[in-house]
Amino acid sequence: MSNSTTAEAVARGGTVAARSSVWDSVRVCGIFSGMGIDKQELRRRILMPEYLRSAMVAAIRTQDADGAAEAALQAGTDELPEAPVVVFVNSRSGGRHGPQLKLRLQELISEEQVFDLSVTQPSQFVRYGLTCLENLAARGDNCAKAVRENLRIMVAGGDGTVGWVLGSLGELFLKEREPVPPTGIIPLGTGNDLSRSFNWGGSFPFAWRSAMKHYLLKAISNPVRHLDSWHVRIMMEKAEGLQLPYSLKPMGEYDLSQDVDIQRELPESISCCEGVFYNYFSIGMDAQVAYGFHHLRNKKPYLAQGPISNKLIYAGYSCTQGWFFTPCVKTPSLRGLKNILSLYIRKVNSKEWEKITVPSSVRSIVILNLDSYGSGSHPWGNPTPEYLEQRKFFEAHTDDGMLEIFGLKQGWHASVVMVKLISAKHIAQAAAIKLELRGGDWNKAYMQMDGEPWKQPINREHSTFIKIERVPFQSRMISGK
Repeated sequence: MSNSTTAEAVARGGTVAARSSVWDSVRVCGIFSGMGIDKQELRRRILMPEYLRSAMVAAIRTQDADGAAEAALQAGTDELPEAPVVVFVNSRSGGRHGPQLKLRLQELISEEQVFDLSVTQPSQFVRYGLTCLENLAARGDNCAKAVRENLRIMVAGGDGTVGWVLGSLGELFLKEREPVPPTGIIPLGTGNDLSRSFNWGGSFPFAWRSAMKHYLLKAISNPVRHLDSWHVRIMMEKAEGLQLPYSLKPMGEYDLSQDVDIQRELPESISCCEGVFYNYFSIGMDAQVAYGFHHLRNKKPYLAQGPISNKLIYAGYSCTQGWFFTPCVKTPSLRGLKNILSLYIRKVNSKEWEKITVPSSVRSIVILNLDSYGSGSHPWGNPTPEYLEQRKFFEAHTDDGMLEIFGLKQGWHASVVMVKLISAKHIAQAAAIKLELRGGDWNKAYMQMDGEPWKQPINREHSTFIKIERVPFQSRMISGK
């Protein structure tokens, strides 16, 4: 190769090679603490051009994506970022860390690319911020087009916060068929099971200020995996004063016979609600304990200031709510879900519904999508190939189109499962699920969906039906490893 050719090659690729070498060293030396990651170089890779980030903020503030895009058309362009990152922070999560974390991230990126969820909802970002970018791209702005295509999102919060953001992004795809940005996680919650499942860790790091650079580096460098989401529809007799969690929304008029085979007289008034979960849906004592904890936290928030105090409160409620020491001493079987619940499943590649027997000892049924539940436990376990073949089960994954259904007995059994000494009571795997609840000695059932619990009224005369099916869309999750 001639000297001139060599010089030309260096001119074209020397800078890229130098940057690649620098970042290879960063990944080796600064991977745990964040030290050694050059702040300015990191910022260059994730910072949007000023006119674009200002236009997005203006679109969200004015709720006018068209007007904000029009005002930004004549602005100049800057150097394109490799992978622009937008961060949503739940400033109410993580005790005292939420507000400080927001300031630290704004320092590392910019104020316009870090959103406080108590001020800006993810649906507003999708409806106005992303639409503003798409409008600019449609008018020939190649910079806006590149930013929209390469955008990545980080969520600093617990499982509920992550699910909230994923739900808003999923609506973007289902309504507009627009590509959805991949999402990573900064764990700020109590359980952080979504974070654990995608290798972002189970707790907020102690040296969090330096660790933030590492989180942002992983957000732009790590591979993307897929996550199933599951649609839940609850159909019931109308109940006055029913308080549903944020994740469930009331529906309009609905024909109940579309979802269930009705063999009994229907109530005069039917109420339906629907929502989406990513981790789990459960019925029984675990939801009852969670319900008590959430009410205490809302009433006395100063008692729940971090993961350790939260878990201590959970443990206390497990004892007081009757999971360990049941008040039904003479007839303990009355506590079993079998008394109020019928379970039907549809297997993969099947159109037929199959009724599944619920063991009489089971006092909590969990329908699980992830491999992490209850702050990092793995209740489904790792069944051997022989066991899987015998039960006609499949190895569980987050994107396999199936849910794992297992049962927890009394609190002692649940405790041993949570510390990973044994697996839970395997009930079934399913591609779709129907539940029918009919009251008797019970007039209510506790339920929870991705950590949001509620008290569901049930009665003898009319059943409550729940149907769970896979959403025809997979979320894109950035892997922490």
